[in-house]
Amino acid sequence: PVFAGMKGSAIENFSCVIYNISLMNCTWQAGRDAPGDTHYFLYWQNSIYDDAMECELYIKDENGRNTGCRFQNVKIATEKAYFLVNGSSKDALIQFYDEYIQLYKIEILTPPLNVAVNYTRDSSSCVITWQTPLTSHLRKGDCFEYEISIRNK
Repeated sequence: PVFAGMKGSAIENFSCVIYNISLMNCTWQAGRDAPGDTHYFLYWQNSIYDDAMECELYIKDENGRNTGCRFQNVKIATEKAYFLVNGSSKDALIQFYDEYIQLYKIEILTPPLNVAVNYTRDSSSCVITWQTPLTSHLRKGDCFEYEISIRNK
């Protein structure tokens, strides 16, 4: 595809992560050939039913340029979320960067809740129980896989 704007001016290394159930951080680096006065702006749309929103809390580098965004109250929709970062400069037309991301794939899950270990009377076996971790998924519980690592002391 042909993108309007100066080659090498679009952001690079775009990355997002969801943590603590409903917080999301996205970060990027300025395009390697972008003019020094380039400022970047992030817009995202969680689903086709939502309006696109600009970042409300930018992360800035030492030069005051937006190099990331913090989001609160994120809910993971079933469709892919759309991210767009465009830029502006007095010296050049800046290429935009866009990407669709399946948000559940970038979520760092909290540990399972209420983990309990109960030993049998003869102590030869035990029963381990837990509950699904908290998540911002709209559909819960049906897609988790667990791995137990038991170390004898």
